[in-house]
Amino acid sequence: MKLKYLFTILVLLLLATGGAILSLVVCNGKIFLFLSEGLVLGTLLFLGYFYNKVVKPLNSIANGMDLLREQDFSSRLKKVGQLEADRIVQVFNRMMEQLKDERVRLREQNHFLDQLIEVSPMGVIILDFEERITMVNKAGLRFLNVSGIDALAGRKLDELSIPLAEEIVRLPKGSTQTVRLSDAMIYRCSRLSFIDRGADHPFVLIESLTYEVVKAEKKAYEKVIRMIAHEVNNTVGGVTSALDTVKLMMAGQEDGDDLQEVMTVCIERSLGMSRFITNFADVVKIPEPQLKEVRLNDVVLACKVFMESLGKDKHIILKCELCVENPVVRLDQVLFEQVLVNIVKNAVESIETSGTVIIRTSPDRPMLEIADDGAAIPREVETKLFTPFFSTKPNGQGIGLLFIREVLDRHRCTFSLRTYSDGWTKFCISFS
Repeated sequence: MKLKYLFTILVLLLLATGGAILSLVVCNGKIFLFLSEGLVLGTLLFLGYFYNKVVKPLNSIANGMDLLREQDFSSRLKKVGQLEADRIVQVFNRMMEQLKDERVRLREQNHFLDQLIEVSPMGVIILDFEERITMVNKAGLRFLNVSGIDALAGRKLDELSIPLAEEIVRLPKGSTQTVRLSDAMIYRCSRLSFIDRGADHPFVLIESLTYEVVKAEKKAYEKVIRMIAHEVNNTVGGVTSALDTVKLMMAGQEDGDDLQEVMTVCIERSLGMSRFITNFADVVKIPEPQLKEVRLNDVVLACKVFMESLGKDKHIILKCELCVENPVVRLDQVLFEQVLVNIVKNAVESIETSGTVIIRTSPDRPMLEIADDGAAIPREVETKLFTPFFSTKPNGQGIGLLFIREVLDRHRCTFSLRTYSDGWTKFCISFS
């Protein structure tokens, strides 16, 4: 545009100069008039040539610079009728066409990647250069147990009071590890990065391994339990039969009473071993739940008296804080009562003396919570609680929480067991 203004000013100056010359020489005759007119005509022809050869090509180049600055890759320059300038215009238009194609290709790739990330079964968390969350896909929101990105956007992972986020923060950058949570969930988490504008742009990948690991664990321990139970029960049956025979033979003989007592102790020990193995076998034989609609509060009250008796010797108080809505849930009441009693029993055992166990229900996504003020669960123990046969008790078999996990999984419940910052340990169960 500046070139157009410059050319216009130049034309006006030349016309004014020609007019001045014409007025000066008009009195000297016609010959001077013709010379003056020829000079003006020559000047105009020169200006036209100058415009076509210099101003017009420069003006076209200036327009191209404006298009590049505005990133308008759809517009093109017109040819100006000059060979060298038209070659530049041709190259420029070809470059703009390539930039347009590249932009379209990148947009299509980004759209494809966005769709791929959104529907991926793996959780994806994109962070900015300051480690703040900018994007989380649906799987990531589900793993973090968050309803929407609004609760996460702009926050750092270490600012979230979410168990999975706390585990991810502990991972070294560039590493991949498998983590177990207190809700029996197992994830493979990776803290990685990609190159963006010459710098490492961080992101997190989360893969759920719970189903595969639990399935493999269950297949392994079911096979082992069946084999051990078969061998032990057969052996115990033979041993106890022989001991009974020996015990009868010792009757009436000298020192027979002492030997009979020894035989009795051996028989009891053998039967105790059989019962011990049977407890493991019972976990394998959990029946499929017969789901029916029941009132959650009614299930709690049905076994309240028995649960209160579990803590009487320790002077432990059992409180029921049940919501007035009394939500309806689908469950197998017999199996679920066993789960509830097991959880309360564990809570009572965590309290030495004079404690409190509180059972709460909530109508929001019907939930049951069993809280106690007993000994806290260490963080390193939280991740092992639902591992088969893991127990912190001296004589524990590690099948109580395994039974609870199996039954709750079959009811499609989500659950967690952990100690919170207020010192209370809570077992939370949410119904689908």
